[in-house]
Amino acid sequence: MSSEELLKNGGKKKVVIVGGGAAGMSCAATLAQHPDKYKVTIIERMSVVGGQATSIPIDQEKYGTSWMNDGVQGGSPVFKHTFNFFKRYGHEPKDVKLQVAFGKGKDGFWTNCFPSNLVDQFSGDIRKFGKVLKLIKWTMPVLGIVPIRIMLRMFFFSKDFGDKMVFPLIALFLGTGNQTANVSCAILERLFDDPNMKLWDYDPETLLPNLPLMVTFPHLEKFYGDWATDLKAQGVDIRTNTDVTEIVSRSKKGVILKTAPFDPEKGKTDSGQRAGGHTGPESTTETFDNLVMCVLADDAKKLLGKTATWREKFVLGGARFFDDITITHSDSKYFQENYETHFNPELCAKPKNKQQEDQVAFAKNEQKGEDGEPAGYRPMYYTHSYPEDMQKIEMAFDCTNYQHQFRLDHDADKPPIPYDQHVFQSIFLDKTHSDLWTIDQIDESKIIERKWWHQLGHRWQHYVRVVPGMMFINGKNNTFFAGSWTLVNMHEMACVSGIAAAYRLGAEYEKFDDFAEDLFKKYLWISHGVRYHGGKKVQ
Repeated sequence: MSSEELLKNGGKKKVVIVGGGAAGMSCAATLAQHPDKYKVTIIERMSVVGGQATSIPIDQEKYGTSWMNDGVQGGSPVFKHTFNFFKRYGHEPKDVKLQVAFGKGKDGFWTNCFPSNLVDQFSGDIRKFGKVLKLIKWTMPVLGIVPIRIMLRMFFFSKDFGDKMVFPLIALFLGTGNQTANVSCAILERLFDDPNMKLWDYDPETLLPNLPLMVTFPHLEKFYGDWATDLKAQGVDIRTNTDVTEIVSRSKKGVILKTAPFDPEKGKTDSGQRAGGHTGPESTTETFDNLVMCVLADDAKKLLGKTATWREKFVLGGARFFDDITITHSDSKYFQENYETHFNPELCAKPKNKQQEDQVAFAKNEQKGEDGEPAGYRPMYYTHSYPEDMQKIEMAFDCTNYQHQFRLDHDADKPPIPYDQHVFQSIFLDKTHSDLWTIDQIDESKIIERKWWHQLGHRWQHYVRVVPGMMFINGKNNTFFAGSWTLVNMHEMACVSGIAAAYRLGAEYEKFDDFAEDLFKKYLWISHGVRYHGGKKVQ
Protein backbone atom coordinates (compact mmCIF):
# COMPACT_ATOMS: atom_id res chain seq x y z
CA MET A 1 0.00 0.00 0.00
CA SER A 2 1.40 3.39 -1.01
CA SER A 3 1.86 6.33 1.36
CA GLU A 4 -0.98 8.18 -0.39
CA GLU A 5 -3.33 5.26 0.09
CA LEU A 6 -2.36 5.05 3.76
CA LEU A 7 -3.33 8.67 4.30
CA LYS A 8 -6.58 8.32 2.38
CA ASN A 9 -7.49 5.37 4.56
CA GLY A 10 -6.81 7.32 7.74
CA GLY A 11 -3.45 5.66 8.41
CA LYS A 12 -0.16 7.30 9.37
CA LYS A 13 2.86 7.56 7.14
CA LYS A 14 5.68 5.57 8.70
CA VAL A 15 8.90 7.58 8.53
CA VAL A 16 12.28 6.22 9.65
CA ILE A 17 15.06 8.69 10.40
CA VAL A 18 18.55 7.19 10.44
CA GLY A 19 20.74 9.30 12.73
CA GLY A 20 19.78 11.19 15.89
CA GLY A 21 21.99 14.26 15.53
CA ALA A 22 20.78 17.82 15.01
CA ALA A 23 19.34 17.02 11.57
CA GLY A 24 17.51 13.87 12.68
CA MET A 25 16.08 15.45 15.81
CA SER A 26 14.94 18.57 13.92
CA CYS A 27 13.26 16.42 11.29
CA ALA A 28 11.48 14.34 13.95
CA ALA A 29 10.43 17.44 15.90
CA THR A 30 8.86 18.98 12.78
CA LEU A 31 7.03 15.78 11.84
CA ALA A 32 5.86 15.32 15.45
CA GLN A 33 3.77 18.49 15.11
CA HIS A 34 1.42 16.33 12.99
CA PRO A 35 0.77 13.24 15.14
CA ASP A 36 -2.25 12.29 13.04
CA LYS A 37 -0.16 12.07 9.86
CA TYR A 38 3.15 10.48 10.82
CA LYS A 39 4.54 7.62 12.86
CA VAL A 40 8.18 8.62 13.36
CA THR A 41 11.10 6.36 14.29
CA ILE A 42 14.67 7.55 14.94
CA ILE A 43 17.42 4.94 14.76
CA GLU A 44 20.66 6.03 16.42
CA ARG A 45 23.69 3.77 16.82
CA MET A 46 25.12 5.71 19.79
CA SER A 47 23.78 5.52 23.35
CA VAL A 48 22.55 9.15 23.30
CA VAL A 49 21.18 11.47 20.64
CA GLY A 50 22.97 14.64 19.59
CA GLY A 51 25.53 13.42 17.05
CA GLN A 52 28.62 15.60 17.36
CA ALA A 53 26.88 17.86 19.89
CA THR A 54 28.23 16.01 22.92
CA SER A 55 29.19 16.81 26.51
CA ILE A 56 31.54 15.16 28.97
CA PRO A 57 31.81 15.29 32.80
CA ILE A 58 34.93 16.86 34.33
CA ASP A 59 36.27 17.39 37.86
CA GLN A 60 34.48 20.44 39.26
CA GLU A 61 36.91 20.88 42.16
CA LYS A 62 39.85 21.02 39.79
CA TYR A 63 38.41 22.82 36.76
CA GLY A 64 35.59 24.96 38.16
CA THR A 65 32.64 23.21 36.51
CA SER A 66 31.26 19.70 36.32
CA TRP A 67 30.72 19.53 32.55
CA MET A 68 31.86 20.83 29.19
CA ASN A 69 30.76 20.53 25.58
CA ASP A 70 33.49 18.67 23.73
CA GLY A 71 32.21 18.59 20.15
CA VAL A 72 30.02 21.47 19.04
CA GLN A 73 30.76 24.36 21.39
CA GLY A 74 29.16 27.51 20.06
CA GLY A 75 28.28 29.53 17.02
CA SER A 76 27.01 32.75 15.56
CA PRO A 77 24.14 34.91 16.85
CA VAL A 78 22.36 34.16 13.54
CA PHE A 79 21.74 30.50 14.49
CA LYS A 80 18.02 31.17 14.88
CA HIS A 81 16.65 27.63 14.48
CA THR A 82 19.23 26.25 16.90
CA PHE A 83 18.34 28.84 19.52
CA ASN A 84 14.62 28.26 18.96
CA PHE A 85 15.03 24.60 19.88
CA PHE A 86 17.19 25.54 22.89
CA LYS A 87 14.55 27.99 24.12
CA ARG A 88 11.76 25.44 23.70
CA TYR A 89 13.33 23.32 26.43
CA GLY A 90 14.57 26.08 28.70
CA HIS A 91 18.22 26.04 27.57
CA GLU A 92 19.83 29.34 26.65
CA PRO A 93 23.10 30.10 24.86
CA LYS A 94 25.34 32.77 26.36
CA ASP A 95 26.96 35.72 24.60
CA VAL A 96 30.73 35.99 24.51
CA LYS A 97 33.10 38.45 22.86
CA LEU A 98 35.33 36.33 20.66
CA GLN A 99 39.11 36.49 21.12
CA VAL A 100 41.34 34.63 18.68
CA ALA A 101 45.11 34.03 18.55
CA PHE A 102 46.62 32.91 15.26
CA GLY A 103 50.18 31.60 15.02
CA LYS A 104 53.13 32.24 17.30
CA GLY A 105 56.05 34.65 17.49
CA LYS A 106 56.43 38.20 16.28
CA ASP A 107 56.60 37.19 12.61
CA GLY A 108 53.75 34.68 12.70
CA PHE A 109 51.21 35.96 15.24
CA TRP A 110 48.09 38.06 14.82
CA THR A 111 44.89 38.53 16.77
CA ASN A 112 41.60 40.38 16.77
CA CYS A 113 42.27 41.67 20.30
CA PHE A 114 44.88 44.36 19.60
CA PRO A 115 46.97 45.68 16.68
CA SER A 116 49.70 43.29 15.57
CA ASN A 117 52.75 43.55 13.35
CA LEU A 118 51.43 40.94 10.93
CA VAL A 119 48.23 42.91 10.30
CA ASP A 120 50.32 46.02 9.61
CA GLN A 121 52.56 44.06 7.26
CA PHE A 122 49.64 42.77 5.18
CA SER A 123 47.45 45.89 5.30
CA GLY A 124 47.51 46.15 1.50
CA ASP A 125 46.53 42.51 1.05
CA ILE A 126 43.72 42.89 3.60
CA ARG A 127 42.19 45.84 1.71
CA LYS A 128 42.53 44.02 -1.62
CA PHE A 129 40.92 40.96 -0.05
CA GLY A 130 37.71 42.93 0.51
CA LYS A 131 37.61 43.97 -3.16
CA VAL A 132 38.13 40.38 -4.27
CA LEU A 133 35.27 39.23 -2.03
CA LYS A 134 32.98 41.63 -3.92
CA LEU A 135 34.30 40.34 -7.25
CA ILE A 136 33.59 36.76 -6.21
CA LYS A 137 30.03 37.77 -5.36
CA TRP A 138 29.54 39.53 -8.70
CA THR A 139 30.95 36.61 -10.73
CA MET A 140 29.21 33.81 -8.84
CA PRO A 141 29.23 30.93 -9.64
CA VAL A 142 32.18 31.17 -12.08
CA LEU A 143 34.81 32.48 -9.66
CA GLY A 144 32.95 30.88 -6.78
CA ILE A 145 34.09 27.37 -7.68
CA VAL A 146 37.78 28.31 -7.76
CA PRO A 147 39.78 26.94 -4.77
CA ILE A 148 41.04 29.58 -2.35
CA ARG A 149 44.70 28.67 -2.99
CA ILE A 150 44.28 29.39 -6.71
CA MET A 151 42.34 32.61 -6.09
CA LEU A 152 45.16 33.93 -3.89
CA ARG A 153 47.64 33.33 -6.72
CA MET A 154 45.29 34.73 -9.39
CA PHE A 155 45.13 38.09 -7.60
CA PHE A 156 48.80 38.14 -6.60
CA PHE A 157 48.31 38.00 -2.85
CA SER A 158 51.41 37.49 -0.75
CA LYS A 159 52.04 33.80 -0.02
CA ASP A 160 52.57 34.65 3.64
CA PHE A 161 49.22 36.46 3.72
CA GLY A 162 47.49 33.26 2.64
CA ASP A 163 49.56 30.99 4.90
CA LYS A 164 49.49 33.13 8.03
CA MET A 165 46.12 34.87 7.84
CA VAL A 166 43.62 33.48 5.33
CA PHE A 167 44.09 29.72 5.75
CA PRO A 168 44.15 29.76 9.57
CA LEU A 169 41.09 32.02 9.71
CA ILE A 170 38.96 29.82 7.43
CA ALA A 171 40.23 26.56 8.93
CA LEU A 172 39.31 27.63 12.43
CA PHE A 173 35.79 28.86 11.89
CA LEU A 174 34.53 26.49 9.21
CA GLY A 175 36.31 23.42 10.49
CA THR A 176 37.84 22.90 7.05
CA GLY A 177 41.15 21.89 8.62
CA ASN A 178 43.92 20.76 6.31
CA GLN A 179 41.65 21.02 3.26
CA THR A 180 41.26 24.80 3.65
CA ALA A 181 43.41 25.57 0.60
CA ASN A 182 40.98 23.50 -1.49
CA VAL A 183 37.81 25.19 -0.23
CA SER A 184 35.85 27.03 -2.93
CA CYS A 185 35.78 30.82 -3.03
CA ALA A 186 31.98 30.67 -2.84
CA ILE A 187 32.03 29.49 0.75
CA LEU A 188 34.71 32.07 1.57
CA GLU A 189 32.53 34.88 0.24
CA ARG A 190 29.44 33.53 2.04
CA LEU A 191 31.38 33.45 5.30
CA PHE A 192 31.97 37.20 5.14
CA ASP A 193 28.92 38.45 3.23
CA ASP A 194 25.87 36.16 3.42
CA PRO A 195 23.54 37.49 6.19
CA ASN A 196 22.32 33.94 6.91
CA MET A 197 25.74 32.32 7.12
CA LYS A 198 28.41 34.87 7.97
CA LEU A 199 30.15 34.58 11.30
CA TRP A 200 31.53 38.13 11.32
CA ASP A 201 31.86 41.27 9.18
CA TYR A 202 34.90 41.83 6.98
CA ASP A 203 37.15 44.52 8.45
CA PRO A 204 39.25 46.39 5.85
CA GLU A 205 41.84 47.32 8.45
CA THR A 206 42.26 44.10 10.43
CA LEU A 207 40.42 41.40 8.37
CA LEU A 208 38.74 39.96 11.49
CA PRO A 209 36.84 42.56 13.55
CA ASN A 210 37.73 43.37 17.14
CA LEU A 211 35.91 41.11 19.62
CA PRO A 212 32.83 40.15 17.53
CA LEU A 213 29.82 38.72 19.36
CA MET A 214 29.54 34.93 19.41
CA VAL A 215 27.54 32.54 21.58
CA THR A 216 28.42 29.47 23.60
CA PHE A 217 25.95 26.61 23.76
CA PRO A 218 24.24 25.27 26.88
CA HIS A 219 24.84 21.78 28.32
CA LEU A 220 24.25 19.89 25.09
CA GLU A 221 23.80 16.42 26.55
CA LYS A 222 21.08 17.73 28.87
CA PHE A 223 19.45 19.70 26.07
CA TYR A 224 19.34 16.73 23.71
CA GLY A 225 18.15 14.53 26.57
CA ASP A 226 15.25 16.92 27.27
CA TRP A 227 14.49 17.10 23.55
CA ALA A 228 14.41 13.31 23.24
CA THR A 229 12.15 12.97 26.29
CA ASP A 230 9.67 15.42 24.80
CA LEU A 231 9.67 13.75 21.37
CA LYS A 232 9.04 10.37 22.98
CA ALA A 233 6.08 11.90 24.84
CA GLN A 234 4.78 13.03 21.44
CA GLY A 235 4.93 9.48 20.12
CA VAL A 236 8.34 9.47 18.41
CA ASP A 237 10.09 6.10 18.79
CA ILE A 238 13.77 6.85 19.52
CA ARG A 239 15.95 3.75 19.43
CA THR A 240 19.49 4.35 20.63
CA ASN A 241 22.18 1.64 20.57
CA THR A 242 20.61 0.46 17.31
CA ASP A 243 22.26 0.25 13.92
CA VAL A 244 20.90 -0.02 10.40
CA THR A 245 22.82 -2.96 8.97
CA GLU A 246 21.29 -2.99 5.50
CA ILE A 247 18.79 -1.18 3.31
CA VAL A 248 17.19 -4.06 1.46
CA SER A 249 15.00 -2.19 -1.02
CA ARG A 250 13.35 1.12 -1.83
CA SER A 251 10.31 1.22 -4.08
CA LYS A 252 6.82 2.66 -4.40
CA LYS A 253 5.74 0.10 -1.84
CA GLY A 254 8.11 1.55 0.76
CA VAL A 255 11.54 1.11 2.29
CA ILE A 256 12.71 -2.21 3.73
CA LEU A 257 15.73 -2.20 6.02
CA LYS A 258 17.42 -4.33 8.66
CA THR A 259 18.39 -3.18 12.15
CA ALA A 260 20.45 -4.73 14.95
CA PRO A 261 21.55 -3.81 18.50
CA PHE A 262 24.81 -1.85 18.63
CA ASP A 263 27.39 -1.25 21.37
CA PRO A 264 29.27 2.05 20.71
CA GLU A 265 32.09 1.01 23.04
CA LYS A 266 32.81 -2.06 20.95
CA GLY A 267 32.74 0.10 17.84
CA LYS A 268 35.59 2.32 19.05
CA THR A 269 39.17 2.07 17.86
CA ASP A 270 42.35 4.02 18.68
CA SER A 271 43.08 4.95 15.09
CA GLY A 272 40.00 6.84 14.00
CA GLN A 273 38.63 3.90 12.02
CA ARG A 274 35.00 3.08 12.57
CA ALA A 275 34.41 -0.55 13.45
CA GLY A 276 31.51 -2.89 14.07
CA GLY A 277 29.98 -3.13 17.52
CA HIS A 278 26.94 -5.31 16.89
CA THR A 279 25.60 -7.31 19.79
CA GLY A 280 22.67 -9.52 20.68
CA PRO A 281 20.24 -11.12 18.19
CA GLU A 282 20.49 -11.12 14.41
CA SER A 283 19.08 -8.28 12.32
CA THR A 284 15.38 -7.45 12.35
CA THR A 285 13.67 -6.62 9.04
CA GLU A 286 11.34 -3.60 9.10
CA THR A 287 9.26 -1.71 6.52
CA PHE A 288 8.61 2.03 6.38
CA ASP A 289 7.00 4.41 3.91
CA ASN A 290 9.82 6.95 3.83
CA LEU A 291 13.48 7.11 4.78
CA VAL A 292 15.39 10.20 5.95
CA MET A 293 19.16 9.70 5.96
CA CYS A 294 20.59 11.98 8.65
CA VAL A 295 24.06 10.46 8.60
CA LEU A 296 27.26 11.56 6.87
CA ALA A 297 27.31 11.26 3.09
CA ASP A 298 29.83 8.41 2.96
CA ASP A 299 27.86 6.46 5.56
CA ALA A 300 24.65 7.08 3.61
CA LYS A 301 26.24 5.81 0.40
CA LYS A 302 27.53 2.71 2.19
CA LEU A 303 24.14 1.98 3.77
CA LEU A 304 22.26 2.39 0.51
CA GLY A 305 24.53 -0.25 -0.98
CA LYS A 306 23.05 -1.98 -4.00
CA THR A 307 19.90 0.15 -3.80
CA ALA A 308 21.86 3.37 -4.50
CA THR A 309 21.12 4.98 -7.86
CA TRP A 310 23.89 6.31 -10.08
CA ARG A 311 22.86 9.87 -9.13
CA GLU A 312 23.10 9.06 -5.42
CA LYS A 313 26.50 7.44 -5.89
CA PHE A 314 27.74 10.47 -7.82
CA VAL A 315 26.46 13.11 -5.39
CA LEU A 316 27.19 11.31 -2.12
CA GLY A 317 30.57 10.17 -3.40
CA GLY A 318 31.64 13.78 -3.94
CA ALA A 319 31.76 14.51 -0.20
CA ARG A 320 35.18 13.83 1.30
CA PHE A 321 35.67 13.20 5.00
CA PHE A 322 38.80 13.11 7.11
CA ASP A 323 39.56 11.51 10.47
CA ASP A 324 40.58 14.04 13.14
CA ILE A 325 41.26 13.55 16.84
CA THR A 326 40.45 15.96 19.67
CA ILE A 327 42.50 15.77 22.87
CA THR A 328 40.80 17.40 25.86
CA HIS A 329 43.50 18.14 28.43
CA SER A 330 44.89 20.52 31.05
CA ASP A 331 48.51 20.72 29.89
CA SER A 332 49.05 24.49 30.19
CA LYS A 333 52.80 24.11 29.56
CA TYR A 334 52.17 22.50 26.15
CA PHE A 335 49.67 25.22 25.32
CA GLN A 336 52.04 28.07 26.20
CA GLU A 337 54.85 26.50 24.18
CA ASN A 338 52.71 26.31 21.03
CA TYR A 339 50.49 29.40 21.29
CA GLU A 340 50.54 33.03 22.41
CA THR A 341 48.42 32.63 25.53
CA HIS A 342 49.25 35.85 27.41
CA PHE A 343 49.68 39.48 26.44
CA ASN A 344 53.20 40.28 25.27
CA PRO A 345 54.06 43.91 24.38
CA GLU A 346 56.51 42.67 21.71
CA LEU A 347 53.57 41.20 19.77
CA CYS A 348 51.69 44.48 19.76
CA ALA A 349 52.06 47.00 16.92
CA LYS A 350 52.02 50.73 17.66
CA PRO A 351 48.39 51.92 17.93
CA LYS A 352 47.31 54.17 15.07
CA ASN A 353 44.26 55.75 16.68
CA LYS A 354 42.25 56.05 19.88
CA GLN A 355 40.30 52.88 19.10
CA GLN A 356 43.47 50.82 18.89
CA GLU A 357 44.81 52.45 22.04
CA ASP A 358 41.65 51.29 23.83
CA GLN A 359 42.15 47.77 22.44
CA VAL A 360 45.66 47.62 23.88
CA ALA A 361 44.44 48.96 27.23
CA PHE A 362 41.71 46.31 27.26
CA ALA A 363 44.22 43.54 26.41
CA LYS A 364 46.48 44.71 29.25
CA ASN A 365 43.49 44.60 31.61
CA GLU A 366 43.80 48.35 32.15
CA GLN A 367 40.35 49.15 30.77
CA LYS A 368 36.99 47.50 31.43
CA GLY A 369 35.07 45.77 28.69
CA GLU A 370 31.58 46.71 27.54
CA ASP A 371 28.47 45.19 29.13
CA GLY A 372 30.43 43.60 31.94
CA GLU A 373 32.67 41.63 29.60
CA PRO A 374 35.80 40.55 31.54
CA ALA A 375 38.81 42.59 30.46
CA GLY A 376 42.17 41.26 29.41
CA TYR A 377 43.69 39.22 26.62
CA ARG A 378 41.99 35.83 27.02
CA PRO A 379 42.00 33.99 23.67
CA MET A 380 39.45 31.26 23.14
CA TYR A 381 40.43 30.01 19.66
CA TYR A 382 43.98 29.27 18.53
CA THR A 383 45.74 27.98 15.43
CA HIS A 384 49.19 26.50 14.92
CA SER A 385 50.64 26.16 11.40
CA TYR A 386 53.42 23.67 10.68
CA PRO A 387 56.67 25.27 9.45
CA GLU A 388 57.15 22.30 7.09
CA ASP A 389 53.80 22.98 5.39
CA MET A 390 52.05 26.22 6.30
CA GLN A 391 48.78 25.09 4.70
CA LYS A 392 48.49 22.32 7.31
CA ILE A 393 47.06 23.52 10.61
CA GLU A 394 46.29 22.45 14.17
CA MET A 395 43.36 24.08 15.95
CA ALA A 396 42.82 24.54 19.67
CA PHE A 397 40.44 25.99 22.24
CA ASP A 398 40.93 27.34 25.71
CA CYS A 399 37.58 26.02 26.90
CA THR A 400 37.89 27.76 30.27
CA ASN A 401 38.01 31.12 28.51
CA TYR A 402 35.35 30.16 25.95
CA GLN A 403 32.56 28.11 27.52
CA HIS A 404 30.37 30.20 29.78
CA GLN A 405 29.84 27.66 32.59
CA PHE A 406 33.51 27.91 33.63
CA ARG A 407 32.88 31.56 34.47
CA LEU A 408 29.30 31.37 35.73
CA ASP A 409 29.91 28.47 38.11
CA HIS A 410 32.10 30.79 40.19
CA ASP A 411 30.87 33.45 42.56
CA ALA A 412 31.75 36.97 41.47
CA ASP A 413 34.01 37.44 44.50
CA LYS A 414 36.12 34.37 43.75
CA PRO A 415 39.39 34.76 41.81
CA PRO A 416 39.54 33.44 38.23
CA ILE A 417 40.51 29.83 37.63
CA PRO A 418 44.33 29.52 37.71
CA TYR A 419 45.83 29.06 34.27
CA ASP A 420 47.37 25.69 35.13
CA GLN A 421 43.82 24.46 35.84
CA HIS A 422 42.37 25.56 32.51
CA VAL A 423 40.81 22.96 30.24
CA PHE A 424 42.06 22.96 26.65
CA GLN A 425 41.22 21.13 23.46
CA SER A 426 43.83 20.39 20.82
CA ILE A 427 42.46 19.25 17.47
CA PHE A 428 44.76 17.28 15.19
CA LEU A 429 43.54 17.16 11.61
CA ASP A 430 43.61 14.40 9.01
CA LYS A 431 45.44 11.39 10.40
CA THR A 432 47.21 10.84 7.07
CA HIS A 433 49.38 13.81 8.11
CA SER A 434 49.91 12.63 11.70
CA ASP A 435 53.68 12.82 11.20
CA LEU A 436 53.31 16.61 11.54
CA TRP A 437 51.18 16.55 14.69
CA THR A 438 52.43 17.89 18.02
CA ILE A 439 50.19 15.43 19.85
CA ASP A 440 53.11 13.61 21.50
CA GLN A 441 54.08 16.81 23.31
CA ILE A 442 50.96 16.68 25.48
CA ASP A 443 51.55 15.30 28.97
CA GLU A 444 49.69 11.97 29.16
CA SER A 445 48.80 12.59 32.81
CA LYS A 446 46.97 15.81 31.83
CA ILE A 447 44.72 14.21 29.20
CA ILE A 448 41.02 14.19 30.11
CA GLU A 449 39.63 12.52 26.98
CA ARG A 450 40.50 11.48 23.44
CA LYS A 451 37.82 11.49 20.77
CA TRP A 452 37.96 10.78 17.04
CA TRP A 453 35.76 12.67 14.58
CA HIS A 454 34.91 12.06 10.92
CA GLN A 455 34.81 15.58 9.46
CA LEU A 456 33.75 17.07 6.13
CA GLY A 457 36.61 18.57 4.13
CA HIS A 458 34.62 21.31 2.30
CA ARG A 459 36.77 20.92 -0.82
CA TRP A 460 35.85 22.98 -3.88
CA GLN A 461 34.54 19.79 -5.53
CA HIS A 462 31.91 19.66 -2.80
CA TYR A 463 30.34 22.85 -4.15
CA VAL A 464 30.51 21.68 -7.75
CA ARG A 465 29.23 18.15 -7.28
CA VAL A 466 27.48 17.64 -3.92
CA VAL A 467 25.65 20.88 -3.09
CA PRO A 468 24.07 21.45 -6.54
CA GLY A 469 23.37 17.72 -6.87
CA MET A 470 21.27 17.37 -3.71
CA MET A 471 18.07 18.54 -5.40
CA PHE A 472 18.33 15.68 -7.87
CA ILE A 473 18.41 12.96 -5.21
CA ASN A 474 16.23 14.40 -2.45
CA GLY A 475 12.76 12.86 -2.53
CA LYS A 476 13.64 10.10 -4.98
CA ASN A 477 12.91 6.48 -4.03
CA ASN A 478 11.05 7.62 -0.90
CA THR A 479 14.38 8.90 0.45
CA PHE A 480 15.59 12.26 1.74
CA PHE A 481 19.02 13.37 2.94
CA ALA A 482 19.81 15.82 5.74
CA GLY A 483 22.87 16.97 7.64
CA SER A 484 25.22 19.93 7.74
CA TRP A 485 27.36 18.22 5.06
CA THR A 486 24.66 19.06 2.49
CA LEU A 487 25.88 22.66 2.54
CA VAL A 488 28.32 23.78 5.25
CA ASN A 489 29.41 22.26 8.55
CA MET A 490 27.34 24.24 11.08
CA HIS A 491 24.87 23.09 13.74
CA GLU A 492 22.34 25.58 12.37
CA MET A 493 22.57 24.11 8.89
CA ALA A 494 21.97 20.61 10.28
CA CYS A 495 18.79 21.82 11.99
CA VAL A 496 17.53 23.54 8.84
CA SER A 497 18.26 20.48 6.69
CA GLY A 498 16.21 18.25 8.98
CA ILE A 499 13.28 20.67 8.98
CA ALA A 500 13.47 20.86 5.16
CA ALA A 501 13.24 17.06 4.85
CA ALA A 502 10.15 17.08 7.09
CA TYR A 503 8.66 19.88 4.99
CA ARG A 504 9.14 17.80 1.84
CA LEU A 505 7.30 14.96 3.56
CA GLY A 506 4.31 17.27 4.07
CA ALA A 507 4.93 18.82 7.48
CA GLU A 508 4.45 22.55 7.96
CA TYR A 509 7.30 24.98 8.57
CA GLU A 510 6.46 26.94 11.69
CA LYS A 511 7.50 30.53 11.12
CA PHE A 512 8.90 32.21 14.25
CA ASP A 513 11.41 34.68 12.81
CA ASP A 514 11.74 36.43 9.44
CA PHE A 515 15.51 35.93 9.31
CA ALA A 516 15.19 32.21 10.08
CA GLU A 517 12.45 31.79 7.48
CA ASP A 518 14.65 33.40 4.84
CA LEU A 519 17.47 30.90 5.52
CA PHE A 520 15.00 28.01 5.38
CA LYS A 521 13.64 29.27 2.05
CA LYS A 522 17.12 29.50 0.55
CA TYR A 523 18.15 26.07 1.80
CA LEU A 524 14.95 24.45 0.52
CA TRP A 525 15.63 25.80 -2.95
CA ILE A 526 19.33 24.87 -2.99
CA SER A 527 19.07 21.33 -1.59
CA HIS A 528 15.59 20.32 -2.73
CA GLY A 529 14.86 22.50 -5.76
CA VAL A 530 11.54 23.43 -4.13
CA ARG A 531 10.14 26.91 -3.71
CA TYR A 532 8.80 27.82 -0.28
CA HIS A 533 5.32 29.33 -0.21
CA GLY A 534 5.03 30.33 3.42
CA GLY A 535 4.50 28.43 6.63
CA LYS A 536 2.41 28.31 9.76
CA LYS A 537 3.08 31.26 12.01
CA VAL A 538 3.84 30.44 15.63
CA GLN A 539 1.53 32.33 17.99
